[in-house]
Amino acid sequence: MKVLANDGIADSGKDMLIDAGIELLETKVSQEHLIGFINENQVDVLLVRSATKVRKDILEACPTLKIVGRGGVGMDNIDVEHAIDKGIYVINTPNASSRSVAEMVFAHFFSLARFLHESNRLMPLEGDTHFSALKKSFSNAVELEGKTLGVIGFGGIGMEVVKMGISLGMKVKVLTRKPRKKKITLEFFDGQKVDFEISSTDDLNEFLKEADFISINTPKTSEYILDTPQFEKMKDGVFIVNTARGGVLNEVALLDFIESGKVAGAALDVFENEPSPELPLLMNPNLSLSPHVGGNTVDAQEKIAAELAVQIIDIKKKLKI
Repeated sequence: MKVLANDGIADSGKDMLIDAGIELLETKVSQEHLIGFINENQVDVLLVRSATKVRKDILEACPTLKIVGRGGVGMDNIDVEHAIDKGIYVINTPNASSRSVAEMVFAHFFSLARFLHESNRLMPLEGDTHFSALKKSFSNAVELEGKTLGVIGFGGIGMEVVKMGISLGMKVKVLTRKPRKKKITLEFFDGQKVDFEISSTDDLNEFLKEADFISINTPKTSEYILDTPQFEKMKDGVFIVNTARGGVLNEVALLDFIESGKVAGAALDVFENEPSPELPLLMNPNLSLSPHVGGNTVDAQEKIAAELAVQIIDIKKKLKI
């Protein structure tokens, strides 16, 4: 079996694949040359992250492909249904990067709540001349403890966000399309565990009215989850973080409600016009911004690689190749 890890793979996955007798190709092949490379080398498995697109043309033109894998949660860059129709296994890693994304959510929350995003911009420029003025301008910071954390989505990332919120002493509200219950387990360094039963709600209005901090952790949506009517129902001074997908919130409306003071601050790791975010977003001092790196930690990449390798090895055994 030959595996092409076109967007790279961490050492944990490499070692597992090689130990299983699988040939690993790490050549970075451009999108336009991918079909030729796969056919010339009789590649069985194509692994991608977000850079490489696996569309119908590749699936149709590459008869040797047996598995297409995405290192991450969403599979927007893969024509999943067409692959399945052709009998190709489609795999991803829904849990491997959950912790890293959740930590990014709170990195942004802390940055917003303490004005660190703006302080880090201004201190190098004005710290030596306007120190006292800057200190005063950043004096209205808030703590997260005791505040209500609103989590939209209750998958692996949403669950990790909930865990962190609980550990910080926050009240937790979860919004899902249908109400459900999940057991959340917090594990500590000394082996102790504490279980919490979390019930989600589908009452968007009540959810928005109560949340002080809102984290969006959903798959890609066909329409905005947060648009003008939803922003109007939020608490004054709410903080919002989107690490889900561009297009789940209306960025133009967000800027309007930041301007009005309804939204105290927001953070975007993903954008509607990615990879070319709109300039008004990039220039707004009330936004904390990052370039879609929620799951990009060394730890997450090792977990992703191992999770992909396990699935490939299992499928190899099923196919007896």
